[in-house]
Amino acid sequence: MTRVLVVGAGPAGLAAAEHALRAGAEVTVLDQSDAPGGQYHRTFHGTRQPGFERLLAGCTWWPESTVWAVEGKRVHVLRGPADGARRPRNTLEPDALVLATGAHDRTLPFPGWQLPGVFTAGAAQALAKGERVAVGRRVLVAGAGPFLLPVAEALLYVGAAVEAVLEANPATTVLRGWKAAHPGKAGELARYAVALARHRVPYHLGRVVVEARGDDRVREAVTARVRADWSVVPGTERTHEVDAVCVGHGFVPQPELAVAAGCVLDGGFVRVGDDQATSVPGVFAAGEITGIGGAAGAAAEGAVAGWAAAGGTPGRALLKKRDRARAFARHLAAAHPIGAAWPGWLRADTIVCRCEETTYGELARAAADPVTAGPHALKLGTRAGLGPCQGRMCGPAVAELCGGIERHHRPIAQPIRLGELADPKET
Repeated sequence: MTRVLVVGAGPAGLAAAEHALRAGAEVTVLDQSDAPGGQYHRTFHGTRQPGFERLLAGCTWWPESTVWAVEGKRVHVLRGPADGARRPRNTLEPDALVLATGAHDRTLPFPGWQLPGVFTAGAAQALAKGERVAVGRRVLVAGAGPFLLPVAEALLYVGAAVEAVLEANPATTVLRGWKAAHPGKAGELARYAVALARHRVPYHLGRVVVEARGDDRVREAVTARVRADWSVVPGTERTHEVDAVCVGHGFVPQPELAVAAGCVLDGGFVRVGDDQATSVPGVFAAGEITGIGGAAGAAAEGAVAGWAAAGGTPGRALLKKRDRARAFARHLAAAHPIGAAWPGWLRADTIVCRCEETTYGELARAAADPVTAGPHALKLGTRAGLGPCQGRMCGPAVAELCGGIERHHRPIAQPIRLGELADPKET
């Protein structure tokens, strides 16, 4: 019997596990969270998502498990809460590995984004749905992409007053992309629109947050109208009194484990074949690490990956469903692109790398200096991307501003305590 290990229990990972089981494989699923479902299926505290227990009953389920290193198909795991002590180490050597590690918020820097009270959209939703905690009493939600709508809905559910939802792209761009999108999504969008209308929350297109102001925390947010390329229209600034700002400009993949396994990337995403196979034999990838396309697309890719990892042949219906999901992802990207002129929001003292407090002015000077030319020298000279988050937050912005972040193979892909690393006991 083929042994399949699935890393990640979001829509892609759960679909991979389900279809690998159908193909007759022995399946192990692990995730850093204590419950399956990922961010998409995160439920409000006290409720449970149906169906997952039945699926995982056929698998070996490892919650609160962190993969800290990958060598080909050999996977090194720490089990237990991330803040726990003396977590036991395990090594797994499956016949096939499915990586479904997902993505996280992409946030573009702006003056004041480092202030307490400025959150990523995903963090705000996680706190609202997982803990029933509102990040503020009066909140502004801004950025790009349809994810802003469920974030606003979650905040309303836990009692926050949402000042407005701001989509950076103009109506012409958004409508042109969604016109060709999957018609089944119209109902979902309508539900969010009704929720916003019921709470009298305005939804503005072509407007962004260009500055957050405050002393000990955010007190005001300055917004402005932008053109299609996201350049600011002078004289359109408006100040909002808020105690929280939630921003998200789409998503970026989390390919660290794929890179550690030796998988080839293409434009930051893991390159896969028609059966979701990566460049490493026996290693498959599915979901947002292969391209940002939403939960339905991730699940469709996971289904194909599960069948292929188990040694089966994905059916034509599964492949067609996956291909339709990929087409929707392309339309979504066209509807909510990142405008090339967004660096115009920045000032010389704007912090870009929050971990190391590297400013835009420092990055610009280093990028223009022939001594620090090239990504590696720029990182060493400015410290951008070398802090605790290892470029996960600032990496895309630094790369776009001056090509300063590269994806390197790190033997240790996730934080591990020296005591845990030195412990000779491993199973």
